[in-house]
Amino acid sequence: MEYFWYIVAALGAGVGTGLAGLSAATVMVPILIVLCPSFGGEYGAYQATAIALASDILGSAVSSSVYARNGHIDLKHGWVMMACIISLSAVGSYAAYLVGNVVLGGFTLVLTFCIGIRFLIKPDTSKSGADVSNVRLGWKEILISLFFGLTIGFGTGFVGTGGGMMMLVVFTAFLGYDLKTAVGTSTFIMTFTALIGFVSHSLIHPAIVLERWDVLLICIVTATAASLISAQFANRVNNQTVGRVTGVILTVLGAAMIYLNYFQDVTLPPLALELLHTLAVLVVFLLIAVCAALVGFEFLHIDGEVRRKVLHTIAFLIILVILLASEHWYVPALLSVLFVVSSCIRF
Repeated sequence: MEYFWYIVAALGAGVGTGLAGLSAATVMVPILIVLCPSFGGEYGAYQATAIALASDILGSAVSSSVYARNGHIDLKHGWVMMACIISLSAVGSYAAYLVGNVVLGGFTLVLTFCIGIRFLIKPDTSKSGADVSNVRLGWKEILISLFFGLTIGFGTGFVGTGGGMMMLVVFTAFLGYDLKTAVGTSTFIMTFTALIGFVSHSLIHPAIVLERWDVLLICIVTATAASLISAQFANRVNNQTVGRVTGVILTVLGAAMIYLNYFQDVTLPPLALELLHTLAVLVVFLLIAVCAALVGFEFLHIDGEVRRKVLHTIAFLIILVILLASEHWYVPALLSVLFVVSSCIRF
């Protein structure tokens, strides 16, 4: 079952990177530490962040190459942030090792949800009519880049992200980039920060490479392919569409992950807890599977009949997900009854 979630996590990470410059950790780390028991040990979250960083390296590289071909990278105004982020990423990596799972995992879950809400409220973050391509980098922009660059750099290593979402916010809200240029620039920078972060994590905790090589391989290959396809899709649609899709993905994913991580603290009957747990797992699967399918349909120009078959396959996998996420037979049975009853209700 864990290998199934490795693929789902990597697909979600790749789609997020290509669509909106999300670091792989935003999607991958919550899924690995919540749904994969082997990442529940003392340094499970630390290993998950290293795997996310490794997936970011090639995923960000192929995404940035797509954005570069479409003229959506601007390092003229981003070089200060790039230097700051790279310089502090190793420091944050060592601090994360000292802190451990509690702060690292919880921060990532909450961050996912909050950023999702932010994009739902304002899907296109670029300043109206702003064009910074021919504007010199002034002292105000340099100070902003220094402050946020140093902060994001530490967070890159500490939280195990490439810093993509944070850079996206700074580029659009403070430096006037349009959304696609912000995504392209941030994914370019993430290529290097993720590389440094992964190397730092691996040197500090070599078991990541020696014991988790199979997970690394699966996640890197899957995330890279998904990043390439989703980046092509993002460059074909407008900023509003990209922003809204990103907001929906992160909000639903973040809410589901927060519940899955803390559901045992809720005082409810065991049946209700298991039922909610299974539903949350199902929501995560459907969100990532459907989004990945829709991006693939657009990029590969898949016709209606093949689309139907793919969606039918996803629907069939729902049965498998429910069975694997439930500990007792009566939970899938109850969900089946609820589905039948709801489908018979007419409004």
